[in-house]
Amino acid sequence: MRLCGKKAIITGGASGMGRAAALAFLRQGAEVLIADIDEKALERTVAEGRKIRAGFTGMQADLTQEADCRRAVEKAVECFGTVNVLFNNLGINLSASVTETEEKDWDRVFAVNAESMFLMCRSVLPVMMAQRKGVIINTSSSGGAIALKGLAAYSASKGAVIGLTESIAADYASYNIRANYLIPGVIMTDMTKKVIAAQPDPEAYAENMRTNNPLHRFGEEQDIAMAAVYLASDETTGMTGSVLVVDGGYMAQ
Repeated sequence: MRLCGKKAIITGGASGMGRAAALAFLRQGAEVLIADIDEKALERTVAEGRKIRAGFTGMQADLTQEADCRRAVEKAVECFGTVNVLFNNLGINLSASVTETEEKDWDRVFAVNAESMFLMCRSVLPVMMAQRKGVIINTSSSGGAIALKGLAAYSASKGAVIGLTESIAADYASYNIRANYLIPGVIMTDMTKKVIAAQPDPEAYAENMRTNNPLHRFGEEQDIAMAAVYLASDETTGMTGSVLVVDGGYMAQ
């Protein structure tokens, strides 16, 4: 019960890494609100989570919209009394180089991957500042730290997540608010499957992705979920502006 008493918001929590994190947070004692645009997936995940813990709720939201971000924070405060942890896990991908990327697609990737995190952080920070304590965890990518070929908008947006997180860590440390970011490896989520399917030779591309790290395996959603539990817990009170890399050794090569 490493998160006993914690009140958390997890974005993109209806599927993939967000869903795994929400269920892990519940098992570790937290009360959790998940926000996601996919209503059907949201309903399934909430039903699953409530078998673990009653303190679990979901909200359909478009987190690229400021009003929905404010509403998510307000609902969490209404349900749980406060918010101790924000795990920003919303994200989309786009397989395209710079010259292949349309402006509207660039804007959409940045809206989901970077602006939604900014808006959620801006909405939750006043709550954390008032209680003089809080934890923010943002999901970046190896593509945010080192460029990934053919993923220009994705890599750029994930780089923005790193800058945002480090800025929050520097600006709000005096309020005892910690902000860190996660770098997952290749996790076999639905988004990853779509990237693979878009390649000329999906099977060869998938095999290259699987073997391009020293562990020679795809990451699992639970790997990221437990990394988020660690960052959300009181075991990491000395960490802020830091990165936790869970990529099978890819960036160490």
